Amino acid sequence: MPFLDGSFPLPLDTPFTTKQATEHGVTPRNLTTLCQEGLLRRLLHGVYVGAQTGDSIPLRTSALRLVVPEDCVVCDRNAGWLHGATMVLHPNEHLALMPISVFRPSGNGRLRNGLAASGERNLSPDDVMDVSGLRVTTPLRTAWDLGRTRHTEPAISALDAMLRLDVFTREEMLAGIERFRRMRWVTTLRAMAPLADGRSESPGESVLRLRWIECQLPEPIPQFEVFRGSRFLARLDLANPELRFAAEYDGAEWHSSPEQQAHDRCRRSEVSDEGWLVRPFTSSNVYGRLRDCEELLVTGAREARRRFGRRAA
Repeated sequence: MPFLDGSFPLPLDTPFTTKQATEHGVTPRNLTTLCQEGLLRRLLHGVYVGAQTGDSIPLRTSALRLVVPEDCVVCDRNAGWLHGATMVLHPNEHLALMPISVFRPSGNGRLRNGLAASGERNLSPDDVMDVSGLRVTTPLRTAWDLGRTRHTEPAISALDAMLRLDVFTREEMLAGIERFRRMRWVTTLRAMAPLADGRSESPGESVLRLRWIECQLPEPIPQFEVFRGSRFLARLDLANPELRFAAEYDGAEWHSSPEQQAHDRCRRSEVSDEGWLVRPFTSSNVYGRLRDCEELLVTGAREARRRFGRRAA
């Protein structure tokens, strides 16, 4: 059958927990199998919903309310997810069963259970808001917290995703950094916040833009639109129009099927006819110890300069 139906013993349009499923005769192994078959969707560690139920902020709120105690505050990546910045979650986090990030205000102790990554955090009243009965860090406080990580890649990805919500400005974000002086990993936040750009549409694009900037190449413009006269040709992930050089991140979700790849070839061919050099990148180019995106970006910019000279002649 395409989806689970009314014979399933739990409602499919609202989230439920592993404990609730077990009480209705659905074992943890059953839940795993149903997720593998695409009939259930795992929202959080120990929280499920029918695959046919569309995503929404109320749905995410309901899922968190099942597992977060009333005296705790949802923070970090789970707060960003709840506010609508889906990309702040780690890739396949719903499969990896990572703990939910919930903290108590300083002096109240940490939450101790297998579902939560918890502790105490210095939160002011202005840092916390109510979302349908859940206490959650505000989008701005969430951005500051997500930017204070050891590594620059998740920091820039999260800051871009939070800015994309368009509920605070980069200036507001920069103005509040000093309050975290001497706190852990604030140096990462100081370095990444001025580079954040809400136009990036995926973590891969954000990290690729960071690599471009670190190579000290001419400024990259996210989501640059290319036209032939009045006809729209393509929107490029990162581009410098003076060089007519562009870099695109081909994530597996949107660029792996034969149809998607054929579409990419067609649009890039049309852009190339307008004098552009477009370099595609995958996760193996951008992430990890063996990445080579820096070399590909630099050589691409050099080739674009040569092409520009030949076009001018």
